[in-house]
Amino acid sequence: MRLCLPTADSAGLPARLSPHFGSAPYLTLVDTDSGRTEVLANDHSLHAPGRCEPAKGLYGRSVDAVVCRGLGRRALAHLNWDGIPVLVTDADTVSAALDAFHAGALRALTEEEACGGGHGDAHGRRHEHSSEQAQSEAKPSSGGIHERRNS
Repeated sequence: MRLCLPTADSAGLPARLSPHFGSAPYLTLVDTDSGRTEVLANDHSLHAPGRCEPAKGLYGRSVDAVVCRGLGRRALAHLNWDGIPVLVTDADTVSAALDAFHAGALRALTEEEACGGGHGDAHGRRHEHSSEQAQSEAKPSSGGIHERRNS
C-alpha cells in the first residue's frame, strides 16, 4: 500500500507530520510493503483561503491513502471523491504514523472532524483560519480536482 503523509520537513521516515494537510510544505510517500520513501515538495501548500487542491501534487503518482493529523472538509471531500481514503493519526513523525498503521490503530477521518474554521483538529489540538477561509472550506466544491483529473 502506498501512503501519503503531509510533513513539515523532508527528512523521510523521521520527518515531523504537518498539523494540516493543505499547508504542509512536503508530502512524504511511503510504500508500506517495500519501505521505499519519496519526498515531494508541496508546491500547493501556499494557497488562497479555501483554494486548497490537496491531490494536485499527487497527480501521476499512485496513492492508496492519506495519513494525516487534520485537513479541511473540502480537501476530505475531494480526496474521498477521487477514491483516496483519509486516515487520521495523532503521531508526531512519519515513522510513528507507520507504526500505528501497521498496528491497525488508524481510522478514517470523518467529515465532522475535518477542519472548518478556528477549532481543534481531529485530536483536540487548536489551530485557526481566517473567517473567509473557514467559510470557503465549509462550502461544497463546485468541481475541483476530480474534474481536472478526468479531463
